[in-house]
Amino acid sequence: MYTDFVSLIRDNIRTHGDDRSFTFISEEPGRRYKEHVLGFAELDRRARALARRLVARGLQDRAVLLLYPEGLEFVTAFVGCLYARVIAVPAPLPDLDAGRFGRTRRIIEDADIALILTDTAHRGTLDAWLTAAGLRSRVHCLDTQIGKDADPGDWAPPEFGPDTLAFLQYTSGSTSDPKGVMVSHGNLLSNGEEIKRRIEGSPDTVGVGWVPHYHDMGLVGQFLQPLYLACRYVFTSPITFIKRPVLWLELITKYRGTITVAPNFGYELALRRVTDRQLEGLDLSSLTVVKNGAEPVRAATLEALSERFGPVGFRPEMWMPCYGMAETTLLITGAPLGGGPVIRSFDAEALTKDAAVPSGGRDGARRLVSSGRPVTLDVRIVDPETHAERPDGGVGEIWVRGGSVAKGYWGSPEESRMVFGARTAADDGPYLRTGDLGFRLDGELFVTGRIKDLIIVNGRNIHAHDIEEAARAAHPAALIGAAFGIDAAIDVDLDTGAGGGADDAREHVVIVQEISTRAAAGTPLDELATLIKARVARAFELPSVSVVLAARGTVRRTTSGKMQRRLTREAFLKGEITALADDLEPGVTGLRRAPA
Repeated sequence: MYTDFVSLIRDNIRTHGDDRSFTFISEEPGRRYKEHVLGFAELDRRARALARRLVARGLQDRAVLLLYPEGLEFVTAFVGCLYARVIAVPAPLPDLDAGRFGRTRRIIEDADIALILTDTAHRGTLDAWLTAAGLRSRVHCLDTQIGKDADPGDWAPPEFGPDTLAFLQYTSGSTSDPKGVMVSHGNLLSNGEEIKRRIEGSPDTVGVGWVPHYHDMGLVGQFLQPLYLACRYVFTSPITFIKRPVLWLELITKYRGTITVAPNFGYELALRRVTDRQLEGLDLSSLTVVKNGAEPVRAATLEALSERFGPVGFRPEMWMPCYGMAETTLLITGAPLGGGPVIRSFDAEALTKDAAVPSGGRDGARRLVSSGRPVTLDVRIVDPETHAERPDGGVGEIWVRGGSVAKGYWGSPEESRMVFGARTAADDGPYLRTGDLGFRLDGELFVTGRIKDLIIVNGRNIHAHDIEEAARAAHPAALIGAAFGIDAAIDVDLDTGAGGGADDAREHVVIVQEISTRAAAGTPLDELATLIKARVARAFELPSVSVVLAARGTVRRTTSGKMQRRLTREAFLKGEITALADDLEPGVTGLRRAPA
C-alpha cells in the first residue's frame, strides 16, 4: 500500500524501464511530423538529476512555476519537482498570448514564486518580461535543458506522506479569479485508482491526446495517469491539433491507442474539419475508452461523431462522458466501461423549477447526457441555500467527499473552509461544494450548469449553456456563444447614467454569438441574428432577448479554452464587443459596429 505518488511511480519505472514511454509528436516545416520518445527509465534519471539541483537551491516545500511549451521537457520538470518535494505550479506560457502575462503575474504573487523552470527557447523571453515587470530581482529562471544529461549521483528521495503537497493546480478562472488548488500525494493516489477502476486501465493501456499539460484533464489524465498505470502515452500540442485535427485520429490509428480524452469542442472540431478523403486509412477500432468532459457534453456531438466515424471503427459504446474538476484532482464520475452514453430527455420547464421530469422526447424537452456514476466518491445533491439534501430528480448543488478531494486553496484558509468544509443540514461532512448544479436519477449524475451562470427570468432558473445550445442549433453558421443576464435599465448604462432607476429595471438575456461567415453565406447577417433571437425566445419563453453576432475569438476564454461568460458580459457592458450584426432590444446599447 503506497502512501506517496513517488514511491508508486518509481516502482513502476523499475518494473518496466524504457519499455514504457512518453512520445511527443512535433510539427516540422512542410507539414512533417517528428517523433520524440522519452522512456520511463530515462525520465527517472533526468528527473533525479533535476531534483538534486532543486534541493541544492533550498526549494523543498516551496512553490516553483513551470512555464513550458508542450513536449517532453515539461514532463521531466514536473517529475523532477515531485522527486525533490518541490511544489510544482504548471501554467501556460505567457508569450503565447500577451493577456496571459497578467494571469502569470497573479500566480507569481499568490504562490510566492521565486523560481521559474523553463526551456532554452523561452528563457530569454521570460527574463525580459521579468525585468520589464520589475520582478527580476526576486524571481529567477532556470533552464532545465542545460544540465539535463547530468549524473543524478547520490540523489535520495526525501520523506513523503499522503498529506505532502505535490502541486498547485490553478483553476481556469471561468467564473472567478484563478485559485491554487493544493493537490497532495494522497489525492493523486486516490484519484489514480478512481480512474484506473473506471477505465480498467493497465500497463497495456495506450493513451493518445493533445489536451494542454497545464489543464487538470491534461496534467492528471494524460501525464500522471500513465505513470500511475505504467502505460504508454502519445501526445501532440493543442496548436498542432487545431491546425490539423485529423492528426489526432492518425496517431490513434498508428499507435493503436486504447484511450483518448478531450473536451466536447475537440470532438466537434474533428467533426467539422476532418474530410472524407482524410478518413481513408484511419482505423479507430483499437479504442475502448473515449472520454468527453471538462465542459458540457452535447448529445448531438456524441451521435454525430459515432455516425461519421463509424465506418473507420468508432463504436458508440466507446464513449465515456465524465465529470471532474481541479478541486477533486480530476475524476468525480464517469460512464461505466463499454456502456456508452446515457442520453435522456427532460421537461425543460420543470428544469427551470429545479425538478428533473422525464419527457419521453416530447416538444419542449431538453436532452441531457449523463456524466456517469461515481466509483468510490460520495456524491450528494444539496440545496445550495438550505443545505438540505435533494431527492432523486431534484436539482441542487453537487457536493463531493472522498480521498480525491484536495486540501483546499493555497493561501486562502477562509475560502477553503467555505468551499471544502461544507456540511449538510443533517450535519454530514465535510464536503466540497463544486459550484455546479445537477441531479441524480437512477444512479446517474446529470450536470445542468454552474450556479454563477444561472439566468433568472421571471423567477425561472435557466442555465446559460441551454440558451447557448439552442442558439447554436438555430443555424449551421453558429459557433460558440455566451449567454448572460443583464438588468437592461441599470447595467447597460452604468457609464452614462442614462436610463431609469430600479423601477425601470427588467430582466434581460443577451447572447454574444460567434459565427462562421463562410457558413452564413446566402443568409443576411441581420436576418440570422433575428432567427437566433426568435428560436431562443420561443424555446425558453423569454420576454426579452438580444443577439449579437461576432467574429471568432470574441467570446472570452480561459487559457484552457473554457468560456468566460462573466468577462464576456463585462466586455459587452463596456462596449468592447464588435458586432457583425445584431438584433437588440430597445435600450440595450454599448456595441461597436464592425466596418462595412
